[in-house]
Amino acid sequence: MDIRALLFDVNGTLIDIETDEGLEEIYRAIAHFLTYQGISLHRWEVRDLYFQIMQQQRAQSAETFAEFDVIEVWREFLRNKASDYTRSLPSEKREQLPLFLAELHRGIARKRLRPFPQVQETLDQLRSQYHMAVVSDAQSAYAVPELRAVGLLHYFNPIIVSGDYGYRKPDPRLFQKALDALKVRPEQALFFGNDLFHVISGAQQVGLKAIFVSYNLGNTSSQTISPDYTICRFAELPQAVNYFTKLE
Repeated sequence: MDIRALLFDVNGTLIDIETDEGLEEIYRAIAHFLTYQGISLHRWEVRDLYFQIMQQQRAQSAETFAEFDVIEVWREFLRNKASDYTRSLPSEKREQLPLFLAELHRGIARKRLRPFPQVQETLDQLRSQYHMAVVSDAQSAYAVPELRAVGLLHYFNPIIVSGDYGYRKPDPRLFQKALDALKVRPEQALFFGNDLFHVISGAQQVGLKAIFVSYNLGNTSSQTISPDYTICRFAELPQAVNYFTKLE
């Protein structure tokens, strides 16, 4: 096979991350911050409205695998609860508040953020030979800063994130967007991910060879989905690439 590009899922494949959106301190901090923007709410009111708007976004979508837009969630939150004082804030500040709230929410929810072992070393081996891209179920407000924080952002272009499009994997359109941006055909690329249903099946639908990364807690069992190759450590990735380059 004439392999020219490598596509990756992020969380559970490149990055070892743990978050907990149920933490009380998230909504306490946001409620306290909002008082300085003219909005007075109890922390549980913040939590309930946040999840309510997110669920409404998904429910109103016509997509089979609907994704929410976290910036729009917080923008709607502010529209819903803004006071006269909030509306009197400088327009530049009001425009930045949804992004700031998204980052604040994610930052407090995050318990762990680090690359998996040997990720950087392995990507360094391959970057001169292959174009590399990300296809992730995530929000750009989270994914891009987190890739930067662990030193991985510069390896990937494009970065395709579901929150920017309104649909999630296994929708094959996300994979196709990466292929189109890279100007390669499906048979010229490999995809690496840690979830058989959402990741591996979506990649295979568009014609990609899909390598299952089995070292993390994705969906690991399926009676109908079989990966084209499996690795147990990221350092085994060059071996997988070599296997496919030798196929006719």
